[in-house]
Amino acid sequence: MKKALVCGAGGFIGGHLVKKLKRENYWVRGVDIKEPEFATTQADEFLLLDLREEANCKAALTLPDDTFDEVYQLAADMGGMGFIHSSETEIMRNSALINIHMVDQASKMGASRYLFSSSACVYRNMQPGERALTEDEAYPAFPDNEYGWEKLYAERMALAYMRNQGMGVRIARFQNCFGPEGTWDGGREKAPAAICRKVASAEDGGVIDVWGDGTAIRAYTYVDDLVDGVFVLMQSDCREPVTIGTTEFTTVAEMVYKIIKASGKKISMNHIEGPVGVQARILSKDRIHSLGWRAKYSFEEGISKTYSWIEEQVKNLE
Repeated sequence: MKKALVCGAGGFIGGHLVKKLKRENYWVRGVDIKEPEFATTQADEFLLLDLREEANCKAALTLPDDTFDEVYQLAADMGGMGFIHSSETEIMRNSALINIHMVDQASKMGASRYLFSSSACVYRNMQPGERALTEDEAYPAFPDNEYGWEKLYAERMALAYMRNQGMGVRIARFQNCFGPEGTWDGGREKAPAAICRKVASAEDGGVIDVWGDGTAIRAYTYVDDLVDGVFVLMQSDCREPVTIGTTEFTTVAEMVYKIIKASGKKISMNHIEGPVGVQARILSKDRIHSLGWRAKYSFEEGISKTYSWIEEQVKNLE
């Protein structure tokens, strides 16, 4: 039985990744600074540790007379676009500390493979109609925000450990993940969850506020698809960064309309100023497709599941 460590297992994607690994018959240790918020962890063991501290990274990686076959480093200080734009120093300091200590300790303690969860935020802003960028075209680097710059540095650090220390490293660049059991309020939620919450809270015939003019283009990937892609990448021989995401692109306005449709309500949009982020990131998925992965869920299929779950959370607060 393979042994896997999931850092950030108390979070949205990390929690779903633990479930995926258990379905694949792994023994799994989950680690996070907090307990899972919305579901009981399925990890065989769950440790509460602050991975900004080097000693805690070592503790997370320590097994009796054994080493981890696979380490999935998803722990980060992150949130939606509002948080990314308002918390630059926290993001850069906290995530950098985690990534520096985790990759160093994983290498020293003999982990066979190490996956770092990067982000599509490493790519530059794009305009509609541009051709899709490949992973190599993240350079010359010009990320839109400090979150992307920190991710890019952490990528380079992990790859340097692979070259110099011999640890197998995989780099997964996540693109706009959504699904049930994710943060849906409080300021750290991503756009699909925030809109689901607003629609679920609104009266039929009401109006919701939407940041920006709705023309920004996104590719929203359902969480089950994303964690499948992470697993496929980890098992592969690919040593280069890989963007994981759907090829279904939609505008923010179209995303909102589809959420309203899933709710069965009649809701209008009121566009207001707010942190929108880039106009578009149109990214090639050829590299992940070459490994045999493709998204199975359309946005409408995924948002139907997501809206139902968030609607239930909103009702439970009433």
